[in-house]
Amino acid sequence: MIKRRLEEVFKDKLFSGKALILLGARQVGKTTLLNDLVDGQADCLWLNGDELDVQKMFENTSADRLKAQFGKNKIVVIDEAQRIRDIGLRLKLITDQMKDIQLIATGSSAFELANEVNEPLTGRKWQYQMFPLSFSEMVQHHGLIKEKRLLPQRLIYGYYPEVVTSNGNEKQVLKQLTDAYLYKDILAWENIKHPDKLLTLLRALAYQVGSQVSFNELGNTCSLDAKTVEKYIMLLEQCFVIFRLPSFARNLRNELKTSRKIFFYDNGIRNALIADFTLPEMRQDIGQLWENFVVSERMKHLAYNEIWANAYFWRTKQQQEIDYLEESDGKILACEIKWNPKVKAKMPETFKKAYPDTDFRVINQENVEDFVM
Repeated sequence: MIKRRLEEVFKDKLFSGKALILLGARQVGKTTLLNDLVDGQADCLWLNGDELDVQKMFENTSADRLKAQFGKNKIVVIDEAQRIRDIGLRLKLITDQMKDIQLIATGSSAFELANEVNEPLTGRKWQYQMFPLSFSEMVQHHGLIKEKRLLPQRLIYGYYPEVVTSNGNEKQVLKQLTDAYLYKDILAWENIKHPDKLLTLLRALAYQVGSQVSFNELGNTCSLDAKTVEKYIMLLEQCFVIFRLPSFARNLRNELKTSRKIFFYDNGIRNALIADFTLPEMRQDIGQLWENFVVSERMKHLAYNEIWANAYFWRTKQQQEIDYLEESDGKILACEIKWNPKVKAKMPETFKKAYPDTDFRVINQENVEDFVM
């Protein structure tokens, strides 16, 4: 069993007087984590928000009716809670009126669940995001040496739990994941009018991973207007498929101020979208794969360690650039991300003069653990 970083966090927060909200894409391990958490608990009620009778259970209900349905259970888990109408108000009712019950809710769409619970549960919840498996979790599972040897595998197939545990069947599992999750779940949300164009957009983003993207150019590629492209990208972000880095700009006139890069939370999903599982040694996009891997692992590291930092990239109109920037407590960390340890890199002089106290690092496969653990 691969131990997840959030397991101890959730154990510590049980019966703290607040609801526990767990967000994350389908199949990242939310249900497995909670099953382990409540294993052996006889007084736990598990409800699946995908089931119609569970959805109806919460319609036009009251605290007294819910108390009767919960019985003597002290833990109530509502899996895929975003499927239940007005779930935020229902969770508030339980939290306010049934203080002896530990409420846990999961959701695979921040668009649907997080938006629903933010206002009703203000001050009444602990909220966390769960990712696919991380480099750190796998190091804890079987050691640093073995996990570093598996880096080429991770760059191609990613870290979804079922992919990691399905040696030899990674392609088939990724196809099922993308078919069931990306093509069915996400396309069903928001009643998307042009699902074929959303898929074209996803593939365009996959090809441009780690590069600056223009909504206008993406719109031309997908036959969509720029506003629709931005709406779809926001939806994909809220469904935990992609995330964006904005451009960093403070002191210089020629810094790009409104640009952005798009990354995928998982390399395997990215490669499945473009149907390319070629070995790293034979790929032209190894730099993109490595950058996506490092940046996504850094996002996991920041989230799991509750480090408050803003992430960016930096580029000027003269094409000077830095792959990744992080600003925290008034300090700036600048990183160049290189797959080949022999490749040298240094901070651009323009940036060095404008931000002289910056900490600069080169992240490669030899020292990556220092950055993502």
